[in-house]
Amino acid sequence: MQKGFFSSLFDFSFTEFITPKIISILFIIGVIGSGISALGFIVSGFAADVVMGILFLILSPIVFLLMVIVFRVYMEIIIILFKIYENIKTISESKESNPDTPPAPPVS
Repeated sequence: MQKGFFSSLFDFSFTEFITPKIISILFIIGVIGSGISALGFIVSGFAADVVMGILFLILSPIVFLLMVIVFRVYMEIIIILFKIYENIKTISESKESNPDTPPAPPVS
């Protein structure tokens, strides 16, 4: 049974996780932060020199995309870890309910 966000947030036994519930919000914050960083990159370039500003203006979309890609991969790794946990928990619960089941044959 899944709890609500606030009951999961204050679950001191950590039986429910909030990260899968807020991962999309974290990604949006990461994209916004990447955009602000790219704009800061451009502004600092123009503050130093016009040529440097133009160079940073050209490079900032590449930097933005790289930052978003890295953040997205990181978020996906976190979700994969939670999926692995859920699958292992399901397997463990099924083994506990039926312990006489022989192990599956090895896959070759």
